[in-house]
Amino acid sequence: MADAPASLVELLARHVPRDDREREDLARMRHFATALTEPFSRAQDEAHFTGSAVVVDSTGERVAMLHHAKLKRWLQPGGHAEAGDGGSMEATALREAREETGCRVHLHPTAPRPLDVDVHTIPARKDEPEHRHLDVRYLVVAENPEALAHDPAESFGIQWLGWDEALARADEAPLRRMLDKARAALADGV
Repeated sequence: MADAPASLVELLARHVPRDDREREDLARMRHFATALTEPFSRAQDEAHFTGSAVVVDSTGERVAMLHHAKLKRWLQPGGHAEAGDGGSMEATALREAREETGCRVHLHPTAPRPLDVDVHTIPARKDEPEHRHLDVRYLVVAENPEALAHDPAESFGIQWLGWDEALARADEAPLRRMLDKARAALADGV
């Protein structure tokens, strides 16, 4: 992973934010990409990079949302980078999407990469302090949507939802922004 920070810096350099919040988060992520000794490691107390995915079915009419077990919120699949991801945020997002949906997935061929970025705070728990996830988000397609299943250790459940219902369950502006971007990318044939 020696060249991973350089590829991360390049990835963040080419991302175009949609609004002021994403612009601020992107600036923070660009700082952390070079300031953190190990940007992909959970051992970084202040912050570390994560990858997530808006998972859609092959028609683009449904999106998979999971009810996160620890955060007790409806979210997109995603999580921590692992050594096997080789410092690739795309690899992290794809692996997490596979693990948390049970589906075979691939990156949407024409959507922006990344689709969205977000910095969010993870509350302290007995085994770790409060910290920030520097989340790099992608649009991915499930090849076998009928296989949708959740991991009980990760979530209370997972469902295919229409876009309006997914947006109704999105409880914060950055999550709605990401879903809006994904829906627009699919509608535009991007």
